[in-house]
Amino acid sequence: MIEFEILGEIKDIKTIATGRGVYIRRYLERTCGKGRWRKMKGIATVQFPDGTIGEAEIHWFEAHGIGRKDFKIKRVIR
Repeated sequence: MIEFEILGEIKDIKTIATGRGVYIRRYLERTCGKGRWRKMKGIATVQFPDGTIGEAEIHWFEAHGIGRKDFKIKRVIR
């Protein structure tokens, strides 16, 4: 897994899956708590461990009252 830091805010946020469509919902409920889990995607400026900065499409899971969890970079844009 690539370690990275999100700089600034996430743009173009879209919902990919909700409810039963979130395939790791049971894992999220065990580790983070029960909630209305959604898989989301968006574009953000990220900084990689070697210090380079670029834009990337990131995916994560979120639930109301719990927050955003498990960020992943799906592709680097620039």
